[in-house]
Amino acid sequence: MNYTNLGRTGLKVSRLCLGTMNFGPETSEADSHAIMDRALETGVNFFDTANRYGRTISNGFTEEIIGRWLAQGDGRRDKIVLATKLFGAMGDGVNERGLSAYHIRKACEDSLRRLQTDHIDLYQMHHVERSTPWEEIWQAMEQLVREGKIIYVGSSNFAGLHIALAQFSAAKRNFLGLVSEQSLYNLNARMIELELIPACREFGLGLIPWSPLGGGLLGGVLQKAAQGRRASEGLQARVEKLRPQLEAYEALCQELGEAPADVGLAWLLHNPVVTAPIIGPRTMQQFNDSLRAVEIKLSDDVLAKLDKIWPGPGGAAPEAYAW
Repeated sequence: MNYTNLGRTGLKVSRLCLGTMNFGPETSEADSHAIMDRALETGVNFFDTANRYGRTISNGFTEEIIGRWLAQGDGRRDKIVLATKLFGAMGDGVNERGLSAYHIRKACEDSLRRLQTDHIDLYQMHHVERSTPWEEIWQAMEQLVREGKIIYVGSSNFAGLHIALAQFSAAKRNFLGLVSEQSLYNLNARMIELELIPACREFGLGLIPWSPLGGGLLGGVLQKAAQGRRASEGLQARVEKLRPQLEAYEALCQELGEAPADVGLAWLLHNPVVTAPIIGPRTMQQFNDSLRAVEIKLSDDVLAKLDKIWPGPGGAAPEAYAW
């Protein structure tokens, strides 16, 4: 496994991040524990979750699965960089959601209890909340840092503007501020190249792409269909809309002798702003298959062909749309 710094920090994380959203609803607890064991064996030390993952069973259920895995001991807590998120509703109360100092404190305490740990390495805001001032947010986060309950703060689903506002506010307080941004990014979803990626680069945030394979779209969906494996109706509709691009993409991957999923992940890893794409395996086989991506080096010619198949917004703003 290869490692890199998380944004501008000195923290080293694996180039693949283990996403746990499927743990509980799609993957049994026993299989989830086995995947986490395998992650440690292969050097994947970056684990991502959220307090609302597993909510189809109960709020916090995925965190509880991870907590029971951590409770097995053997030093596993000290071997991983543990990230979780807060924002969404965790109950019916009017203050059981959002980014108020009230909810930040309670959400953190609840996650620590479910995860059976005394600290969270990367505490991420799952979404921006425009109605809460940054002074309040940073005051709450600073208090958690002082208490040793969190170490770093990250964002998720922010725009470039939100990152800039957050960092300017943090700088006034002599606080580190955001160190990472978790955002939708893949070959078929490149809008963040306009302003978010430039903001991450400017402010030293590591980019953690979620849905790096477009919900299965970039994972060899045509090949799987030919093998008789059906996709969901929603994915099928996207496949038909993008069929010419998918045919060209999968043909290029076949020419390279690499699986489409691995090429999609490798393309993300070629971006110097990207810290680690989030892989969200449902099975051990899916986890093992993802490991190949860190070994793939794509030539400039291949990168140009991928750009032609999956064109982005034209680069960074404003050059992408102005003279």
